[in-house]
Amino acid sequence: MTTPTTTTPITLSERAARRIGEILAAEPAGAMLRVSVEGGGCSGFQYKFDVARDRAEDDLVLAKGAATVLIDPVSQQYMDGAEIDFVDDLIGASFRINNPVASASCGCGTSFSI
Repeated sequence: MTTPTTTTPITLSERAARRIGEILAAEPAGAMLRVSVEGGGCSGFQYKFDVARDRAEDDLVLAKGAATVLIDPVSQQYMDGAEIDFVDDLIGASFRINNPVASASCGCGTSFSI
């Protein structure tokens, strides 16, 4: 089986980088944010956000300012060309993935289908 690769870069917005940097500053040194895609959610797939301390050799690493984000190769194929953003609106503050691969997503923005 070949390892999936992205053809369009996954990016991190300035707002997301700032907020991730704030979160990681409260964690022990070396902490990173892991973003992954899992089966489930109301649309079929869902995004998962975890603080991680270990990086796999094949992880995609996005670094901007004080933010370091890790994405595993399987999740990368579902996020090709996506932008990780942070929004603070009337519904609340949250990370949002603007994902061109997704054909539909739920209202909360944490699950999607392809």
